[in-house]
Amino acid sequence: MADSDVGAAGDAYGGEGGGRRSGRAVTVAAAGVLALATLAVGCGPQDPGADALGQPSAPATTAPPAPSPSPTDDGKGATAGATTEPATTTPPASPSATPPTAEPVTAPPPTARPSTAPPSPQILMRTGSEGAQVRELQARLRQIGHFGRTPTGYYGTVTAEAVRSFQAKRGTEATGATDAVTWRKLLAMTRTPTADELDPPTERPVAKPDERCLTGRVLCISKKSRTLAWMVDGRVVSAMDVRFGSEYTPTREGEFPVFWKSRDHVSTLYDTPMPYALFFSGGQAVHYSADFAANGYGGASHGCVNVRDKAKVAALFDQVKNGDKVVIYW
Repeated sequence: MADSDVGAAGDAYGGEGGGRRSGRAVTVAAAGVLALATLAVGCGPQDPGADALGQPSAPATTAPPAPSPSPTDDGKGATAGATTEPATTTPPASPSATPPTAEPVTAPPPTARPSTAPPSPQILMRTGSEGAQVRELQARLRQIGHFGRTPTGYYGTVTAEAVRSFQAKRGTEATGATDAVTWRKLLAMTRTPTADELDPPTERPVAKPDERCLTGRVLCISKKSRTLAWMVDGRVVSAMDVRFGSEYTPTREGEFPVFWKSRDHVSTLYDTPMPYALFFSGGQAVHYSADFAANGYGGASHGCVNVRDKAKVAALFDQVKNGDKVVIYW
């Protein structure tokens, strides 16, 4: 408002009949002030805190427009109503006046419920396990008719099926893996195996040795009895079960010298492990076979002499020397 306008308004207010004219002037001036205040709030940056609480700025949104003067109003009454109503009828917003839905509601985190399911029993042995405890497992299962072979110390499909049979008969889950519950049940039903039960000479009776086996250091291998006897000067030092090649890959018969030892050998033709290999004729060797230990005579070799008792063939490997004889006969 210009200075000349302010002076004119003062003159009008002091003259006769100026009440009405000055009332209109003051009303217009008040409305202009309110309009300027409204623009200042609406165009400026808003208070993030007030916005988050849902609290609008009181001067910008809650003040009603100044009432227009009516024929019954005198100028002073209209002016008074326009200048005092926003301050007396619209108190500033306060946290207590915030609508209950203004603040975001955060749900409490869910309370974890304790599990009621019993913990799974600890697995002690399973397919692929090896060692003395597996040998004891096999010997104990054999005592009660669930394992019909000589213990080998290797947990293969035959052992898993024997365990599964035992579990099903005892009313536990038949998984084929030996857990702590299965082991405790088996211990309660069996006795400690003897040395011969744990490590018998062979599952099959050793055949009468060929005459070529009676002198010197000889791996005496009978296809008829499917046994290998490690003999020194006619005396059997150790014996073990063996299997041979199929009709398409037969194991050669005759007398051969051991010409190469390979403890951790892997077949270059079939990419299969051949631990404790004692080569005697080309690529044919006496060696440990995990497949034989797992599946027994259900399979065959590619011409090698397979041994299924890992501990025995490991001891044999350490005793045999290059140049010792290998005799394979019927």
